Amino acid sequence: MVFVQRSRGFIAVALLALGSVAGCTVRAVSMPGTSYAGPEAQPDPALVARLNADVTQLAAGFGERNVTNQPAALEQTAAWLRTRLEGLGYVVQEEPIKVGERTTKNLIVERRGRGLATQLVLVGAHYDTAHGTPGADDNGSGVAVALALAEIFSTRTPERTVRFIFFTNEEPPHFRTTSMGSVVNAGACRGRHDDVKAMLSLETLGYFSDEAGSQRYPWPLSLVYPSQGNFVAFVGNVESRELVRDCVRTFRAMAQVPSEGASLPGSLEGVDFSDHAPYWKYGYPALMVTDTALFRNPHYHEPTDVPARVDFRRLALVTEGLISVVESLAQ
Repeated sequence: MVFVQRSRGFIAVALLALGSVAGCTVRAVSMPGTSYAGPEAQPDPALVARLNADVTQLAAGFGERNVTNQPAALEQTAAWLRTRLEGLGYVVQEEPIKVGERTTKNLIVERRGRGLATQLVLVGAHYDTAHGTPGADDNGSGVAVALALAEIFSTRTPERTVRFIFFTNEEPPHFRTTSMGSVVNAGACRGRHDDVKAMLSLETLGYFSDEAGSQRYPWPLSLVYPSQGNFVAFVGNVESRELVRDCVRTFRAMAQVPSEGASLPGSLEGVDFSDHAPYWKYGYPALMVTDTALFRNPHYHEPTDVPARVDFRRLALVTEGLISVVESLAQ
């Protein structure tokens, strides 16, 4: 969840201060297009209502959901997701993951491509929460957006196959372990020799603030970056630079919400903080779309991460922009 501002000179200084590898150049982190700076936009009211209903069901209906502390709620969430996806006409595949005596699973559906069906665009969001939190933003917001995108693409015929993955076990104590849902899925993709052209992890997308000082960064990035937490960020590693740039270019051409982007070394704090990172191990281009979570949201991993804290208007604007991003990648 670390990203860049537009000033190339400041970017170079920040990266050098952080001991960046030589390959992480100004060219690698500069982004195309112009971030939205127009009047306050109004998204589709039906989309706003749908996102609100889904986040409310996840955070207020199921609440805390994880295999180690609240396995029943996690299983209820998985069953609800299956019902929702089957209702859209998808055939749901389960990818089981053993955790001690319990088994949880990733849920996978796809819209088969036409001319380039063996080439894959992956869109994922984790449906578990950290201990002690209902997880409205982290990651009810990401799941709700993934469901909205799955609904849109259920009636479209893309060139490439679009695969939606609802991950389990992203949160501690599973993060960066072999029981992390995305670690299992990334390894399975490599084992099948899947031709993954792009992977987007939808991670904490619903918290925004226009207040000066509402956005934080790891030092020394905090010295040069904007202080308003009113944008969505596209964050990838250096090797995923072209994917990050393509996504930002498309998003900025269509979306009515500010955006930033960066392709930075994966070792920098926050850059690997989601389900995109395991795909890097196998050479797949992958990025995270995020509101930056702990660098902005004071309710991150807290009991106060509730639906009332989510900005559903701007979450819908992000969703509308991501429809264009996924559609572009799938063509």
